[in-house]
Amino acid sequence: KFCLVTFPRAVRNEWKLACVVSFVFWLPLFLMWWLTGKDLIWAQAILGSEGMSSLEGMYGKNSDTVEHLRSEHGSNFRMFGHYIKNNVGIDFKLFAGGIAFGIGTLFFLIFNGIYFGAVLGYVAAAGDPEKLWRFVAGHSSFELLGMLVVGMAGLKMGFALLAPGQLSRSQALTKAGRDGLPLLIGGALMTALAAVVEGFWSAQPIAADVKYTVGITFWVLHVLYFVFAGRRSYGA
Repeated sequence: KFCLVTFPRAVRNEWKLACVVSFVFWLPLFLMWWLTGKDLIWAQAILGSEGMSSLEGMYGKNSDTVEHLRSEHGSNFRMFGHYIKNNVGIDFKLFAGGIAFGIGTLFFLIFNGIYFGAVLGYVAAAGDPEKLWRFVAGHSSFELLGMLVVGMAGLKMGFALLAPGQLSRSQALTKAGRDGLPLLIGGALMTALAAVVEGFWSAQPIAADVKYTVGITFWVLHVLYFVFAGRRSYGA
């Protein structure tokens, strides 16, 4: 019931927050992607030499993404463990950042947008972008949309502190945290599923066309899910 009704309805009810987090994340991403394509000094400033070297190891023109991941993580399960740790860390920062009147949540959304944009721009300019797209295709919808949903939960708390209305700030924060719990749980489940796909699918030597088809299918299903799931049961 939570997955089929409660969660998608909670996202639809907070469509204004969805617009805010989408703007705050996607605009810096596309802007940094464009800037990095114009001048790689932007990538150097954001990624550093170590980050650029790591990307070349994974997505360089002469690199093997699967071999690089195997040498770094070994088994599928270890890759899953690495990605779940990374994703949970991002979720925690996005949600906890709401306590600072939403400033922390906004910061981490902007930071991740800038970082991902720098990665895309650098790989497109100095590496093999097809390797990157082939790797991220399957899990991107789970990871990015889940991250944005958790960001919505964080901003909900931040806005409650900024404008508590007739409630005290502590009461407003408690109410916002309770109302935003479905967003937090649902978003965290999505990012956990992203780690599963990353560990057991994305790193596998599967044909690019198959990975792209699966990735596009997941994006379409997510859009349909958030737009239509649970409407009949609650009249949302």
